[in-house]
Amino acid sequence: MKNKIAVGIDIGGTNAELGWVNKDGKVLHRQIFKTADFTEIEQMVETIGNAINAQIKNLDHCEILGLGIGAPNGNFYKGTIEFAPNLHWKGVLPLAEMFAKKTGLTTKLTNDANAAAYAEHIYGAAKEMNNFLVVTLGTGLGSGIVVNGNVLYGATGFAGEMGHTKTMDNGRQCGCGRLGCLETYVSATGLARTTVELLAQSRQISVLRDKEKITSEDVFLAASSGDELALKAIKYTTTIFGKHLADYVALFSPEAIFLTGGLANAHSLLIPHTEEVMNQSVLKVFTNTVKIYPSALLKENAGLIGAAAMLFDID
Repeated sequence: MKNKIAVGIDIGGTNAELGWVNKDGKVLHRQIFKTADFTEIEQMVETIGNAINAQIKNLDHCEILGLGIGAPNGNFYKGTIEFAPNLHWKGVLPLAEMFAKKTGLTTKLTNDANAAAYAEHIYGAAKEMNNFLVVTLGTGLGSGIVVNGNVLYGATGFAGEMGHTKTMDNGRQCGCGRLGCLETYVSATGLARTTVELLAQSRQISVLRDKEKITSEDVFLAASSGDELALKAIKYTTTIFGKHLADYVALFSPEAIFLTGGLANAHSLLIPHTEEVMNQSVLKVFTNTVKIYPSALLKENAGLIGAAAMLFDID
């Protein structure tokens, strides 16, 4: 009997990762591409599609069930990416159809955060949960919502766009064109932006003043060494995040909230204050009913695994 595997692609603002995944959620082979290298969507489909087709030739001992894609602003119903703020390809892109034509594989597409939530449910810390929230913290901020054991897509297929809920009137400019979206404050880019603003507003001593271009990783390294300005930037970020999560707790009462994505690797600096603010802000009946955890798949690519898992039809 041939081993059953599926192909997964996780498309982010920085990287696009390709992987071959078995039914146990193990990534057997992976390749990483720089998203910015593809000025046109057709270039990405051609390059990654060729990589898939080349690998298929080496896997005649396996049954390839198909291809799953997780992408920002991915529409599960239509197989399209639509007006993704953190991708430089604009408009409505029929990506599932394009990859199916290139590879000949059955292709499914979903929002990258929904793919991460599905992976957490099947392979991660939410195996025994039916109501939970996964928040992806990277270039932007996304969320996958699971209610009664099912990923919530809503009427349009776009449910879960937490990053583009408004947190401040006349706030920071977002890639979506609006002002004050949550991801402009709570994301890797948002944290770096907050730090730059704090440096400009004060003369506080900080190791970050020597940096030509500040990244979120720089901020966390400085905070881990006790840098007061870096700690202030993180507190500002987690205060906004905690207040926002309180609204989500009130809306659908999850059993837990899981953080994934590059920024979530600093969960020890993020979670305690976020959880404290969330419990201070939430309706009293929900106080201390929800814990925030790092994803159990944090060292893996949950979006990649979840995208591939869509082809397994796991109950």
